[in-house]
Amino acid sequence: MEVLEASLARIEEVNPTLNAFVTLDREGAKAAAISADKMVREGETLGPIHGLPIAIKDITETAGIKTTYGSAICKDYVPQEDAEVVRQIRASGGIILGKTNTPEFATGGVTSNELFGATGNPWDPALTPAGSSGGSAAAVASGMVPLAQGTDFGASVRVPAAFCGLVGLRTTPGLISNDPMPLPWDHGQVHGPLARSPEDAALLLDAMAAFDPRSPISVVPPWASAREELKRINSDETLSACFADNLAGIQIDPEIAGICANAVANLSTQGVATEQVSFDVSDGRDAYLALRGEWMIGQRFHQLDRLEDFTGNLNANLKEGLALTVPETQSARRIQQDILLRYHAMFRDFDVILTPMTPIFPFPVEWPYPTEVGGVTMQNYMDWLAPAFLVTLAGLVAASVPVGYGANGLPVGLQVIGPKLSEPKVLSIASRLLAANPDVSKRHCFD
Repeated sequence: MEVLEASLARIEEVNPTLNAFVTLDREGAKAAAISADKMVREGETLGPIHGLPIAIKDITETAGIKTTYGSAICKDYVPQEDAEVVRQIRASGGIILGKTNTPEFATGGVTSNELFGATGNPWDPALTPAGSSGGSAAAVASGMVPLAQGTDFGASVRVPAAFCGLVGLRTTPGLISNDPMPLPWDHGQVHGPLARSPEDAALLLDAMAAFDPRSPISVVPPWASAREELKRINSDETLSACFADNLAGIQIDPEIAGICANAVANLSTQGVATEQVSFDVSDGRDAYLALRGEWMIGQRFHQLDRLEDFTGNLNANLKEGLALTVPETQSARRIQQDILLRYHAMFRDFDVILTPMTPIFPFPVEWPYPTEVGGVTMQNYMDWLAPAFLVTLAGLVAASVPVGYGANGLPVGLQVIGPKLSEPKVLSIASRLLAANPDVSKRHCFD
């Protein structure tokens, strides 16, 4: 109960400024905390996140707790059942504290919608935490909760993690159930943890990951515990990493590039052999955007008769999806496969690929997206997120880990990319990056 009370007090203190939580379930959380305390007293078997308050992104369904998807269309929707990932979190001892802000149906690189407004970055509330899991990232970074669930299709766990100085993990498709998502064969959108450390991310991963026989892509976790496997790898394995300073063909802010390169150079002190390589998958940009349009149609197919009720990015994404032809989507699939093979050619020689997570620092909360990066005009709200979505295109595992701070005091994230089911190894590299750059963990935001 004390942990929950501390979270509620912190929410009362900072949420009015940050707008990370949009719905709280105080009474439900208190009842769960009382039950959790009783289990401890009675010596019952406890789950990996027993008694910890957990934030859930407001596109993930929670029984008895409003789930708006950041949209006026769903402003009064209260699900009768939990999404499977929420059911797993509860079964693992987590206490669902409430729902965090998201752009409408998670379509945005910033976290803002017409229902609840914008979420601020805990490092500077006048700046954005990015999106679409920006509410979850802001809640963890500001100390409202120790852990949060997010979803990631283009960049939605990793870029908010980078902007907020957190560890954010994009997981293997099928490792965490997507039920009740309307596209059971979908390899794009996944659930993932947002945490302050790789070890904490592994803890929430253990709570969320489970085989789901209803899913055609579900996989059995190949480890008994991601957290224990992370510890084993940290103790026993020498790893290798290549550093691709610009795999997306988008200009990286020179200060960010320098911070990332320095962090990679320091990895040699932690048993990681590194090598700089030239690796470019920027030719996958148009393929990703086409497949995203197709995915949007599949997600909202049952609501296409309400197309004009959707706003902004979602409305545009749906119209782009409707305009696609079969040859265009099949061409995108061929490019997708080619890029996957190019990634795996790198994985034959290296355990992971390292690259800057974002090309820019956090920007003003009022901006829908940066219209220019490095003097190049961005064509849409996704363009600046290319370092992230070109990993999604191949269905890979990836984490953002904080590796330094700019002269402006804002955090910088490095992306760690691995093949499917490499989560413990990716988190091990993240752990070693933090050990190699110890000053990173000494800074805290919004004290």
